[in-house]
Amino acid sequence: MADKKPRPFTEREERMAAPFVKLMSNLNTWIYRISGGKIWGTWLYGAPVALVTAIGRKSGKPRTVPLLYLWEGENIVLVASKGGMSHHPLWYGNMVANPNVEIQIGAEKTKMTARDASDEEKAALWPKLVKMYPDYDDYQARTERNIPVLILSPR
Repeated sequence: MADKKPRPFTEREERMAAPFVKLMSNLNTWIYRISGGKIWGTWLYGAPVALVTAIGRKSGKPRTVPLLYLWEGENIVLVASKGGMSHHPLWYGNMVANPNVEIQIGAEKTKMTARDASDEEKAALWPKLVKMYPDYDDYQARTERNIPVLILSPR
């Protein structure tokens, strides 16, 4: 049997999922912080989780989200997948507006600068990202948007 392409989410499914995703993200952030990343520091397939804090582009306030990450040399690679939904996650827009971010891995915090990976960089990184978290391929197949990959470099 051939693999079936995942179907896109409906508008209704995306609206219904948004509050659940926000709740789980807030809970994950809280538990990660108090445990220093010992609890919920990994996700499915053993993919590592970091807390990333960016400044809200509208509020001007720090906004922290738990995100899967991949080490690439001294850089950290993130994927703005939002599970393959039709629009980019809010945190992505915040990082585009203000690329100065802080990342917490375990108890260690590092100031970094975020940028979009070029098409060539994304093509080279994508197989590594999918090896770390295979669902990324399904997420990209689910949506027509080009899921951004970000590279965070130490400041």
